[in-house]
Amino acid sequence: MHRDHAVSEPVCRRVGITAVASCLPAREVTSRQLQERISAASGLPLPARMLERVTGIASRRVAADGEYASTLAARAGRVALERAGLAPYDVDLLVFASATRDVAEPATAHIVQHELGCRAHALDVTNACNSFVNGIDTARAMILAGRAHRALVVTGETPSRAVRHDPPGPGHLRDAFAGYTFGDAGAAVVLEAVDRGGILDVDTETHSEHWSVGGIFGGGSRHPRGDEHTYFRGDGSELREVFEKVGTSVLDRMRHRTGFVWEDFRHVLVHQVTVPYLERFVELTGVPRERLVGTVAELGNMASATLGVQLDRVHAGLRPGERVLFVGLGGGVSIMTMVWEKA
Repeated sequence: MHRDHAVSEPVCRRVGITAVASCLPAREVTSRQLQERISAASGLPLPARMLERVTGIASRRVAADGEYASTLAARAGRVALERAGLAPYDVDLLVFASATRDVAEPATAHIVQHELGCRAHALDVTNACNSFVNGIDTARAMILAGRAHRALVVTGETPSRAVRHDPPGPGHLRDAFAGYTFGDAGAAVVLEAVDRGGILDVDTETHSEHWSVGGIFGGGSRHPRGDEHTYFRGDGSELREVFEKVGTSVLDRMRHRTGFVWEDFRHVLVHQVTVPYLERFVELTGVPRERLVGTVAELGNMASATLGVQLDRVHAGLRPGERVLFVGLGGGVSIMTMVWEKA
């Protein structure tokens, strides 16, 4: 019987995260500076400290000229490999998982691979702010299936490039406002077989009837060209209402299926859009505030890099057997949970 030489029998039953890294651009932009730029470019009079008061975001990092999504991803990936004691050639799967990409074609994973200097199978995974968690889940599935032995999953997010700084009127300002929460960042994880712990549970819920609530609608076959469609547009209030309506059911399922309660998690990493949104999440779900890793006030909404940056901040302090819950919220609309236990 003929066998495809590229496919092998599953070699493990558990896949875990064995190294973590993140990358923040050096340039910091405060909400006051951003508001001054918007006001000067648009001529619109804005109330004092409006951006910071509404969002709770004091500052964010912004990629410099010559820094791209692939730049941040490659920097984080290189550090993750070093922390794992690996060389680029030691991974046979490279997943670039991000809402941002360098170019429409080819996959940004190839640019990252070139920067790192490896020959792993390379592909992109994109699903708005859930891209990184989706990328981890995809890599895990390929390792479990025997299609890969060790994976590097990276994200590089530069959503600040999709912000409209010169809205011509109040209506355009309202459409663009959700984009003023954005900050840039990169993150990476190494995935491989582990003897204990690892990724214990993954779940997702998708409500695609809300796909048009927010996004960047240019660059595809609907709007291949035109500056008007290159800016992020979204109704923040409507997005929040959608997540509030459907967001707790996937968490309820996870707790019922696994038997875990909030106290079983050392940390709960949740996608963070604004400070009020995070406070509402705590109110709706009952997650203890001290279990969260706050990043939004100082770094803004880093799209799919948010959970990776949070994980990097706590990873070194985790002991074997301690669990982390990932809660992803993404436009489209999708909600994800992932339970990981440190080996």
